[in-house]
Amino acid sequence: MDIINAIGRRKTAVARIYLREGKGTITVNNRDYKEYFSLPTLHYIIQQPFELTDTTSKYDIQVILDGGGITGQAEALRLAISRALVKIDPEYRTSLKPKGLLRRDPRMVERKKYGQKKARKRFQFSKR
Repeated sequence: MDIINAIGRRKTAVARIYLREGKGTITVNNRDYKEYFSLPTLHYIIQQPFELTDTTSKYDIQVILDGGGITGQAEALRLAISRALVKIDPEYRTSLKPKGLLRRDPRMVERKKYGQKKARKRFQFSKR
């Protein structure tokens, strides 16, 4: 099996992954993923596609993460892993799709408009 690459996005975070057969090591920006993502909830988010498809510790992943915060990066990585697993075996789609792991979350920060404090908030109005 050769290297399979996939991309995942969430807010402004972009995760590019290179997946190959191995022992299950996940390297994020040349660091271990447990060192890069310190919270256990983020570890769960990243491992979710592997647990649903019963492929835990079957593949090595090299990840390049850019932009966003740690939660957005973890969810972008989850989407990239899910897409790569579906490329390997289309049968995995039936277990990943109902859990929403193949859906790209489109919510992004709305831009600030001129003449206003924030995107929706206005400056204080004074009648007199």
